[in-house]
Order: sequence, then C-alpha cells, then structure tokens
Amino acid sequence: MYLLDTNVISELRPGKRGQSPAVLAWAATMPLEMQFISCITLLELRLGMELKARQDSKQGALLEAWIQGVEDLFADRTLPITAKGARLCAPMHVPNPADLADTLIAATALEHGFTMVSRNVQDFSQLGVSLINPWDFSPAAK
Repeated sequence: MYLLDTNVISELRPGKRGQSPAVLAWAATMPLEMQFISCITLLELRLGMELKARQDSKQGALLEAWIQGVEDLFADRTLPITAKGARLCAPMHVPNPADLADTLIAATALEHGFTMVSRNVQDFSQLGVSLINPWDFSPAAK
C-alpha cells in the first residue's frame, strides 16, 4: 500500500501545467485501491487553495472543486492522525526539529506499514519510512 504525499496529489491534478510524465505513469500502474492519503494532505491542499483564493477567486474556486473531488475519490482511503501516529511522530523531531506536516504524514505511513510516495526524498528518507520517488519512475523498472 502507498501513502501519497501532497506533492504527488498536486502533480496528478488534471490540467496542471508541466505535469511529470513519470508521475502520471507511476500512478497509472498502481491500482487506485492501493493509494491512500493522509488527512494532513487535505489540510495542505486546502491551505494552498485558501491562499490562492485571496489572490484570485476564480482560481480558488477551481481548486476548491478539484479538492472536493480528491476528498470524494479518497473518502475511504484518507487516514487520520491517531494516538499511535503521535507516538511515532514525536521522536522524529528530536534531536533535530523536522517539518510537522511531513512527520505526521511519515508517522501515518509507518503506523500502517505503507510506502511513502513523494518527491521530498531528502526529508522523508531521514524519517525511517520506505520511500518511492515517482518522478524517478520508469515503466520498464516496475
């Protein structure tokens, strides 16, 4: 099973300029029922939408509709933060502080035994999760 980071979900947004063919190919090879997201990803998407809406209400509305579609698509595959996830997350900040959103997502992946899917290899590789960078995907390498 795979936990998709926010940057992967964003890359898969229909109509996104400059989409990575490698990410699209990776997603096409993975059954949808094996792809999960964290509630933190939804938070990050909504924060981005709120910021965009302040600059451009039309773009904000388009993002809102897309995010609603993401929520619907992943309704049964959106993982919450749990007490166990909090226990797994806390040590990720000591001795060196780490990004809270990244560590909450990583802790969720660890809790469920999922592989993280992210472009953010440098940060996630320090958090003890199994990791795939779909920007490096080659269909022949599957």
